[in-house]
Amino acid sequence: MATGGTSPRRAPGTEAIEDYAKAIYTVSSKRAGPVTNGELAERLGVAPGTATSMLKRLDDLGLAEYLPYKGVTLTPAGEKVALEVIRHHRLIEAYLSEALGMPDDRVHEEAEVLEHYISEELELLMAAKLGEPSHDPHGTPIPGPDLLPPVE
Repeated sequence: MATGGTSPRRAPGTEAIEDYAKAIYTVSSKRAGPVTNGELAERLGVAPGTATSMLKRLDDLGLAEYLPYKGVTLTPAGEKVALEVIRHHRLIEAYLSEALGMPDDRVHEEAEVLEHYISEELELLMAAKLGEPSHDPHGTPIPGPDLLPPVE
């Protein structure tokens, strides 16, 4: 339970759920059809069995539809999780680059860690400070606060 202005604790496994949702979204945005277990395992650097377990969990949570031997697609709720994490990631990259002067070749690694831990308040402050940027330092579109897929 949160007390005295501290952030509430995150549910166990939240970071992994967000990483899988983001990976599914990223792969599926580049082509049609379900994302295979093997594609996710390779992208995330995990064993296929680990990927399968998480895909079943995402399905149980209503974030994805997983069909064994066919693949996985995100539900609207899962897509929202993915877009939120992507928005955080790309805003952090933009903030690190523009506001703090971090070299563009280093911002991705930092954003990978921080994307899971910023509050909605910090997201709003960073976006406002940057003038609600439309693209990150690499030229990739940033989802808007409405969490609709960004226009490429």
